[in-house]
Amino acid sequence: MRRYFETSRSHTYSLLLAIPLLLLYEAGAAWVSTTQKVPLRNGADVLLRALLSMGGIHTTVGFTVVLVVAAGLVVIAEWRRKRIARIEPGIFVGMLAESALYATLFGMVVGTATQWVLTGGGLHLSAGTGVMGTLPRSEGIVLSLGAGIYEELLFRVVIAGGLFVLFRSGGLQRTRSGVFAAILSALAFSAFHYIGPYGDPWELSSFTFRFLSGLAFSVLFLVRGFGIAAWTHALYDVFLLLARGG
Repeated sequence: MRRYFETSRSHTYSLLLAIPLLLLYEAGAAWVSTTQKVPLRNGADVLLRALLSMGGIHTTVGFTVVLVVAAGLVVIAEWRRKRIARIEPGIFVGMLAESALYATLFGMVVGTATQWVLTGGGLHLSAGTGVMGTLPRSEGIVLSLGAGIYEELLFRVVIAGGLFVLFRSGGLQRTRSGVFAAILSALAFSAFHYIGPYGDPWELSSFTFRFLSGLAFSVLFLVRGFGIAAWTHALYDVFLLLARGG
């Protein structure tokens, strides 16, 4: 079991697990756009595309290629450094099962924490599906997959990771840098859900839930890696959507 947790935490397994999620989302978004004539994109996806467009990357194919190539370079660098002998498919099965377990428990744990923070009680809360819950199920599932891959990439890898590096370069101690980066990225993550055409009306309970969710995803990202954090996020959103009959 220890070997599984060490191996699955590596960049190689984490990024290779995330690539199918990326491709599923892109294929789903393309299918919705083609069959239903609806341009469908997760908000974090749109923001990252806008940033990359400043560097001359304007197409979906180009954007996806940049992400896959970047992931590939990280994997190659790790292989050279750690001399990983081979890829074990069984590890990926375990990682998906682990993500499904976390996704199943996520709403209950964070919802209880939210209620405790707000009232000191123990009632269950969830963030709800917001405007996404009014969309056709196929569109909601596609956006859920996009939330997993792109919101984790934006808020955990780019923002939390970037803030951590910034704080460390400013001389702040490692633990404090991590805590401050996690808190600020969680605040940004929560606020992000109230922006744009798919944004929710602001409520203290849902904002608190999403803030605590952001902290939980940050811990999951640090402890178990990007791949499991992304799949947990995506599966939680899908499970919630299906449970509510979206």
